[in-house]
Amino acid sequence: MSSIAATAGAISQPRASTREWIAVLAGMIGAFMAILNIQITNASLLDIEGGIGTGVDNGAWISTSYLIGEIVVIPLTAYFSSVFSFRRYILVNSILFPLFSIACAFAHDLGTMIVLRGLQGFAGGVLIPMAFTMVLTKLPKPQQPLGLAIFALSVTFAPAIGPTIGGYLTENYGWQTIFFINAIPSAVMAVALALTLDKQPMQLHLLRQGDWAGIFTMAIGLSALQTVLEEGNKEDWFSSPFIVKLSILAFVFLAAFIWIELTVKKPLVKLSLLTQRNFGIGVAVNVLVGVALFGTVYILPQYLGQVQRYNAEQIGMVLAWTGLPQLLLIPLVPMMMKRFDARYIGFLGISIFAISCFMNVTLSADIAGDQFWIPNIVRAIGQALVLTPITAITTAGIAATDAAAASGLTNMLRNLGGAVGTATLGTVLTKREQFHSNIIGQSVTLSRDEVRDRLAQTTAYFMQHGISDPALAGQKAVVALGQIVRRQALILGFADTFAVIGVVLAIAAIALLLTQKPRAGAGAGAH
Repeated sequence: MSSIAATAGAISQPRASTREWIAVLAGMIGAFMAILNIQITNASLLDIEGGIGTGVDNGAWISTSYLIGEIVVIPLTAYFSSVFSFRRYILVNSILFPLFSIACAFAHDLGTMIVLRGLQGFAGGVLIPMAFTMVLTKLPKPQQPLGLAIFALSVTFAPAIGPTIGGYLTENYGWQTIFFINAIPSAVMAVALALTLDKQPMQLHLLRQGDWAGIFTMAIGLSALQTVLEEGNKEDWFSSPFIVKLSILAFVFLAAFIWIELTVKKPLVKLSLLTQRNFGIGVAVNVLVGVALFGTVYILPQYLGQVQRYNAEQIGMVLAWTGLPQLLLIPLVPMMMKRFDARYIGFLGISIFAISCFMNVTLSADIAGDQFWIPNIVRAIGQALVLTPITAITTAGIAATDAAAASGLTNMLRNLGGAVGTATLGTVLTKREQFHSNIIGQSVTLSRDEVRDRLAQTTAYFMQHGISDPALAGQKAVVALGQIVRRQALILGFADTFAVIGVVLAIAAIALLLTQKPRAGAGAGAH
């Protein structure tokens, strides 16, 4: 009887082979590099803008074009991997990704850079859902939490460490080097995948059955939406005819896309999965977490650069403390999930993440890199506990046949949440800075003795340092006071933006509790 029980236990606890684990880990290299490259240019934008001779307002397109490519291709991945075979599709893109990346280093104008970054994102976007799919299809359910933890490390550690790597390379070796670092990891990934993935025949006949109307409407709609999000704040949103036209285009095409996906027999994106309670709520939580993940990596470098005048390397070193602790903590999460309800672990992680944002609402001119050390450590602890349990909850009821579709939908919407979040937070920052500037400006008037004294002191300072004309010195004193007011308003605007991120995370934490408890070792359906 004991031997029968032992045999039954062995059957109920299957384990992935070394070959399967190598394939999964190789896929994770691709996901890590693809996500890293969303943020790797953030701390280096000023240097890249100078290198290719474009204005500050246009430099954000260097990141945005990459993100558009990723968001568009992620939901296409399940379909194209069926047409061209999983092995061939991931191998081709693991080779194209570093080639397009290297080409970016040789771009000499903004237009070329945007095209090449878009193509790099289109190749890199394939690697994210395919790594996720391999966890759900190659690993048995008891080992899926470990695979999901490794994937979570890619999704949360890569954005945190991206600006650190980019800043260091830019300051020491030039901005071009950030586009060369993909070469060696991509080569390792391609060789490992070539050796471990089984060859499969192409199914080119599926091209005739493709949801081409869905592909077309989705690509146009998402590209238009992402452009609206990127340019909206700069163009003052709907006061701009360009933004109005693009918004209408995005709405029409995305509405058509949703209608097509709900009515065709073989939809490109299986939106019906969202009707499953855990998957629907889990994806919504993923979107909100995406807002916070991308938002914090966007806002903090902006604060350090604009307010504290940090260079790329200094910004990167501050952000490193958000990433490094996750290397230690994320591998422990699967063990926690065996002992505790995944919903409560995720709730705790999101709550800690939110607390780290609320810790930054008391910003002042004296708060710089050193003062972010504790909030960043707290944020790292929270982020480490977030993605693995959320992903386990989201995929708990998904059949193995739907794993690729679920992967594409989850990853696309999380990245889209990040794009929407970044644009929204940029607008919040602008509006709150204006609000605080008006409030402070009402107090800084010549009717107040303190203001007149400050102007007199500043005028005297300028006259003592080479300006003999009292009128010119007085004008410079007024300008200097205006800059102080603007800087203080900007600091308060950043503080309000961190508060908004904290509120978004609080909503996500509460929403997560509405899911059903996943079964032990939950992941996608049967191996």
